[in-house]
Amino acid sequence: MSSWTLAAIEQAFFEAWSADTCMPEELPAWSVRNPARGQCGPTSLVLCEILGGDLVRADVHHTGVRIGGHYWNRLPTGLDIDLTRCQFDADEVVGVGWVVAPPEGMRPGRCVEQWELLRYRVFTALGLPLTPSTSALT
Repeated sequence: MSSWTLAAIEQAFFEAWSADTCMPEELPAWSVRNPARGQCGPTSLVLCEILGGDLVRADVHHTGVRIGGHYWNRLPTGLDIDLTRCQFDADEVVGVGWVVAPPEGMRPGRCVEQWELLRYRVFTALGLPLTPSTSALT
């Protein structure tokens, strides 16, 4: 079993994010200046697979109007890790989160290509094995 620092894991994700791993509905807001934009869903699934714990979801509001959702991770110790929180502007408010059930097999129901590419890049950077049954990119 390998071990990493949280900084090393965060760096692996930061280097893996791209327009190709962004959720399609967030692509117009994605930029190299804000690479975390639209990455929360795939990132939280991949991080949960690596570290365990729970997925947490919350609504995001802009001037009091719900504009979307946001995902992050809660480790078994109770510590929340949100690698993509930096994607939000000051006027975008992330609400109180609640634990949600992960999709079966940690495989998302939509945007599978974005998740697979992000997973491939992060697992490769961290030296984790990829199996054909879990990723189409291997």
